[in-house]
Amino acid sequence: MPATFGSPAPTAALAITNLTKTFVGGRALNGVSFAIEAGEVHALLGENGSGKSTLIKVLSGYHKPDPGAEVLVNSAHLTFGVPHSSYEVGARFVHQDLGLIEDCSISDNLAFGPGFPTRVGTIREKTTRKRARLALEAMSLDLDPAMPIWRLSPAQKTGVAVARALIEDESAPVHLLVLDEPTARLPEHEVELLLAIVRRVRARGIGVLYVTHRLDEVFEIAQRATVLRDGVKVATEQVAGLTREKLLQQLLGAALEQAHRKSESDDRKGAPVLTVQGLASEALRDVNLDVHEHEIVGVAGITGSGRDALCATVFGARPHDAGTIQVNDQAITSRRPDLSMAAGVAYIPAERKLQGCFMDLTARENIGFTSLSTIWRFPTLRKGLEVLLAKQWFSKLGVRPSGGTEQPMATFSGGNQQKIIYGKWFQRQPSLYLLDEPTQGVDVGAKAELHQALFSAAEAGAAVLVSSSDVDELATICDRILVMRNGRIADVLVGERVSVHGITRAALDA
Repeated sequence: MPATFGSPAPTAALAITNLTKTFVGGRALNGVSFAIEAGEVHALLGENGSGKSTLIKVLSGYHKPDPGAEVLVNSAHLTFGVPHSSYEVGARFVHQDLGLIEDCSISDNLAFGPGFPTRVGTIREKTTRKRARLALEAMSLDLDPAMPIWRLSPAQKTGVAVARALIEDESAPVHLLVLDEPTARLPEHEVELLLAIVRRVRARGIGVLYVTHRLDEVFEIAQRATVLRDGVKVATEQVAGLTREKLLQQLLGAALEQAHRKSESDDRKGAPVLTVQGLASEALRDVNLDVHEHEIVGVAGITGSGRDALCATVFGARPHDAGTIQVNDQAITSRRPDLSMAAGVAYIPAERKLQGCFMDLTARENIGFTSLSTIWRFPTLRKGLEVLLAKQWFSKLGVRPSGGTEQPMATFSGGNQQKIIYGKWFQRQPSLYLLDEPTQGVDVGAKAELHQALFSAAEAGAAVLVSSSDVDELATICDRILVMRNGRIADVLVGERVSVHGITRAALDA
């Protein structure tokens, strides 16, 4: 395998020429061309709305591009608009929407791509389970193949989707693996496992199109990177010759001023807003914590540690068996999110498409949904006020397109959906924010904007509890970190211990 990657080889894993896609509102892609060699990991980068998702949807057969485009996978022409053609030429995908069927088992989901092994027209159950078990082991996921998908955490669901994409099919060998934000939901130790799998895929001569907002992964895993901005290819460059500053300049068109939290001293910390004592549930054991005014507290821990259950349990979206939760001296009982909201709590879940918003409603309607009492005037809603509020939050949070308040949520990129969800809750001016994976799938520019919004909320007197698998994010924005292991708070990091290295060591009990 060559040490560097330049012009595509005759049998490139992927060769894209003059890819343009026009929608009613404008062009999402404009004349994009680049190639991925066999055995190359090629990063595709760009802000939310830059055209990355549209490009992937063209490759997968969901969209037909404008006339004049050509896509080859291992020298075979891709038939546009035909999903089965992508599979036949050897392209495999792990999308942001993982495409898993929640009510079916892990084993069944892993078989939906390559098909079920059969004998005399009957599914071979033992062979299916064995193949599933081997695929899961490749991701170091200790899961029962018979378990239904809905019981898995977001990180485990991503692992299953990646394992499914890597299952070989002799009738259609894999030449190209497209990974769209594969590590967005993964804790640090699973990220390393995934990157190791990607390296093994590359060693087999398979090209990998790797879409990520985590720039550190680009320098760790990719040989080349292509940057899109506003649907146009800005550059394709060797990663070995890139610096982080140059890459940010290409992504944003300007230097990025990243937000950093200035830790509050104990004497500046306000009164407690959230007090939790002896909280216990299926995932939590005797959890005790408090969060004060003006404070941003992080929650770290590997998958299964209880980290990803804490915020939902405090809000009332998940049940608890024992313990007390108080917000502003008001008791919050199990399964009562309405009481939490009445007490001044905002909750942004990790699964924004399933729990965080209404995808079929407009951005305006989503922003106004949590403030119906404000915009209601008997016998109807005050639409004019609702429109004004939506425009204000579009402007404050930099939602794109800026005039898209009447567009359905489903038409926005993931990062802009997250900004709209922030606007929906910020409109209520809550005293406590509970955030699960608050910038998952969000580009570096939008992430800095959302972090700054949290800083402003804390400075105004709010308390913020952030659960995240992104240790860089926690180290950047938090005053202190609660580290969870086995359902308990096992460590509390303050001062110099609030660092990427300190968080990772504590989470792994190193």
